[in-house]
Amino acid sequence: MKLQHFKMKESGLNRFFGPLEAKIMDILWDGKEHEAELSIKDVQQKLEADKQVNFNTVMTVMNRLVEKGFLEKRAAGRTSLFQPVQSKHDFLNNQSKELTHELMEEFGPLAVSHMLDELEDVDSALLEKLEEKINLLKKGK
Repeated sequence: MKLQHFKMKESGLNRFFGPLEAKIMDILWDGKEHEAELSIKDVQQKLEADKQVNFNTVMTVMNRLVEKGFLEKRAAGRTSLFQPVQSKHDFLNNQSKELTHELMEEFGPLAVSHMLDELEDVDSALLEKLEEKINLLKKGK
């Protein structure tokens, strides 16, 4: 799934989704870990732990997430059941990969330089992984 919007000033899933979309995706990803498809009513009830959210609003947002390709929808009688197209891990992996690609395309050496500057506070296991990757690249993969 190609990166559509990335909001620098937000955090977490709000970088990719609107606030309600992010909450809905989190609920569905949590359900997916338990192999569950959820109805609009299920999601609305889980959202109500925070505040009252109108059923029609939840339905509209979930259907838009289907249109955008983030959710799958299937009919079960008169109820629609939803589940994410990919796991949260896969989504974040794909989005970070796409973002990295875009940064490299646009800024190349500057992006690498800034990423290296950020390594000062990283754990040693990540540094070792980076060193292994660099050595493989030097050897021609």
